[in-house]
Amino acid sequence: MFDAIVIGSGMSGAIAAKELCERGLKTLVIERGRKIEHGVSYTDSLQPWELPNAGMVPEEEVARDYPVQSHCYAMTSANKAFWVKDSDHPYSTPADKPFDWIRGNHLGGRSLMWGRQSYRLSPMDFEANAKDGHGSDWPIRYDDLAPWYDHIERFIGVAGSKEGLAQLPDGEFLPPFALNDAEVLFKQAVESKFPGRNVIPGRVANLSKAQPHHEELGRVSCQVRSLCERGCSYGAYHSSLSSSLPAATRTGNLTIVTDAIVHSIVHDPKTGKVTGVRVIDANTKQGQLYEAKIIFSCASTIGTTQILLGSTSEAFPNGLANRSDMVGRNLMDHLYGLTVAGVLPKGPNTFYKGRRPTGLYIPRFRNVSEPGSFLRGYGYQGAASRMGWRSAALGKPGLGTDIKDRTRKLGPWMLYISGFGEMLPNPENRVTLHPTRTDKWGIPIVHIECAFGSNEQAMTKQIIADGKAMVEAAGGMVVNTSATPGTPGLGIHEMGTACMGKDPAKSVLNGFNQAHDIPNLFITDGSAMASSGCQNPSLTYMALSARAAHHATEFLRGGKI
Repeated sequence: MFDAIVIGSGMSGAIAAKELCERGLKTLVIERGRKIEHGVSYTDSLQPWELPNAGMVPEEEVARDYPVQSHCYAMTSANKAFWVKDSDHPYSTPADKPFDWIRGNHLGGRSLMWGRQSYRLSPMDFEANAKDGHGSDWPIRYDDLAPWYDHIERFIGVAGSKEGLAQLPDGEFLPPFALNDAEVLFKQAVESKFPGRNVIPGRVANLSKAQPHHEELGRVSCQVRSLCERGCSYGAYHSSLSSSLPAATRTGNLTIVTDAIVHSIVHDPKTGKVTGVRVIDANTKQGQLYEAKIIFSCASTIGTTQILLGSTSEAFPNGLANRSDMVGRNLMDHLYGLTVAGVLPKGPNTFYKGRRPTGLYIPRFRNVSEPGSFLRGYGYQGAASRMGWRSAALGKPGLGTDIKDRTRKLGPWMLYISGFGEMLPNPENRVTLHPTRTDKWGIPIVHIECAFGSNEQAMTKQIIADGKAMVEAAGGMVVNTSATPGTPGLGIHEMGTACMGKDPAKSVLNGFNQAHDIPNLFITDGSAMASSGCQNPSLTYMALSARAAHHATEFLRGGKI
């Protein structure tokens, strides 16, 4: 028997495992995907001419195996092995409510492919549900999580600038990746013409300057190559493989099992506790039972929901920890893909070195000090880059000195900003199990129903209007807008289906990420979120995981679980 089992090795699971192992608990990590190795399994050393099909995945292969995963901007022929084959991992949705479930089933999960944008939720985010009545009231507030944000930022390494903004708290930062000259011009224009709006360097989990504790794990400073989605052999960005799992391994308390599909979690009605996890070998389809004193489910939002709903018993006929009927409800993602792009004809006549792993960020400015026509808010991510030899030479006629001269002349600056908006909790946006369809391991597939509501639709219009106004304020000429949000799920920030809350009748987890119904079951992936904020959520998942691991260990040693 183990002291603890962690289901999932991605962003939250690997942090939970690290924290449990460092507290002396013999911990088993169960990963449904295959084993891959840091550095060895990456393709970040490939040169452009070495990429199959110039980086593109053939259309017939996309249609057959990756109709959903190919919607992700980061998928290329260089790293397609990091994405699941949709043909092997089906799920269902209504015809009029598509949902893009982006997944990576391998050791480390999506921590290998994430965008690394790392922002704290603010006090107003933790108070929003209570104030406007949407979703369950968070059982914690910002001050409860602040020291754990500190803890995670120091460990993973987050480059950023201190700004003193109430709606976007500062953290424990490495030096920021500086704005380039055109972004500085944009910053000056926006902040002078729109008081209350700020343009800051994007906060990113890349080591701008590696610290000794990073180097102890074999990590070095970012090489500014912008090849992150292929995996980084330098360990310059945080992932489960580069930092949290190695930290757990060095304790001597970690065991990892890969290719293990979780079938269900075992519940003992006599004690009221969970006792173990049933798995199916992904290759042989043989069953196995692992037992532990505490269990952390970190299988990702939809993965955890599938496990809970499939873990039925006489005590929990509708799914484990689901007496409230809230498991699977309140599925959220962020409004995503709402982009404004423009040319800056009077941009500075300068260039820059390297390819930064981040760009600019515009923190939320709507509904901060006074209410507006919709609830909650949004921020923008973006960047400016200078058009160069590609636009001057490719696809245009020319020979000899003519084409050579053109490649030496830089084009204008291009600027884009893309809005990320908060989605309100809605119990009708939910994940259930399909009544008849199963996967290749005999497990019911999930059925996902999720759609943006009227509040998100009102926010969408304002995101585009504000984006155009800011680009034009910097002297930009808007050349393209994407005014329709991406399909829910495409933001890859799905969350909320086993939410935290004060009332056990309206939520699944308490303030320690502990199931109301089961004292030794903890859930710390995105499903625990009671609201989404508009910030990228992975930093919050990790902070919640570290905090829950601390309290779970204390409860275990104190005989409370």
